[in-house]
Amino acid sequence: MPAIVRSEFALALNQVATERGIDPSVVLETIKAAILAAYRKDYGAEELELLTVDLNPDTGESKVLKEGRDVTPPGFGRIAAQTAKQVILQRIREAEKQAVLADFQTKVGSIVPGMVLRFDGPNVIVDIGRTQAVMPPQEQNQGERYHLNGRLTFYIEGIRETMRGNEIIVSRAHKGLVEGLFKREVPEVASGAVELRVIAREPGGRTKVAVYSTQSGVDPVGSCVGQKGVRVQAVIGELGINEKVDIIQWSDDAHQLITAALAPAKDLEVILNEKKKSAEVLVPEDQLSLAIGRDGQNVRLAAKLTGWKIDIRGKGGKAASTQNTNDDTADPKNKKKKPASE
Repeated sequence: MPAIVRSEFALALNQVATERGIDPSVVLETIKAAILAAYRKDYGAEELELLTVDLNPDTGESKVLKEGRDVTPPGFGRIAAQTAKQVILQRIREAEKQAVLADFQTKVGSIVPGMVLRFDGPNVIVDIGRTQAVMPPQEQNQGERYHLNGRLTFYIEGIRETMRGNEIIVSRAHKGLVEGLFKREVPEVASGAVELRVIAREPGGRTKVAVYSTQSGVDPVGSCVGQKGVRVQAVIGELGINEKVDIIQWSDDAHQLITAALAPAKDLEVILNEKKKSAEVLVPEDQLSLAIGRDGQNVRLAAKLTGWKIDIRGKGGKAASTQNTNDDTADPKNKKKKPASE
């Protein structure tokens, strides 16, 4: 079988398509559109819809046809090449951007490594490989300070349409970042042997994760903590050393779940009201501060994790703190916070 010799045009076409990550047919259609634009500019074609371009994908030879008749002017090839250059580059850039967006559309909900490029007002612009992403203020971890060229792991929150076109939005505050890091660091989570049932997070402060084993013989908490805590420490290292991570075992028994969620407090007595889905928790006086946490953070996250309204009381009978799953204090971004103790 004779060897197929490809022309310079065909080689260049495939090189552009490969480098930009787009289909060669898109490049060919772009060149055809550019040739038509050049013809209209120089020869003022009014009936543009009657014109077509015949472009040989092997040699690059082009002809302008009007209702099937060749109307290519003499020397038009050189004029078309000069006029069409910018149009071709612009269309290829547009096609490349669409290809990148389509690729990242499939990555929404996952984590990616990135580097802080610059600051655009309150937004942080991040290099995530083939393109740049935006991290708006509400997706930033208020406990972190971002520096130029700083390398971090980001959660791809989604793709949003803005005045400047579609933008990839990344986050350091989303609880999905925690899930993605555990999937990366814990093979049992990545394989599905261990599930992260619920994640309650206040970025920069504390995160509580309820884990569950889908396979007998697999310890979900031990798997996530790792030998000597190496796995959870890797997650904490990515989140920031100031953020604490509590891993508890999920239970369908509300008593056990609420007791575990209020750790590190111990010796708790839980009284459930199934009808109102509320729990009164009696806590020894020396454990009250641990159960409530700084500014009510521990009980607030426990309420979000369990889905129960939690009323903390000292065993002496004095009310200490009440938290709902939809309490305003559960939102760390809410500037107007309720006091944790009443």
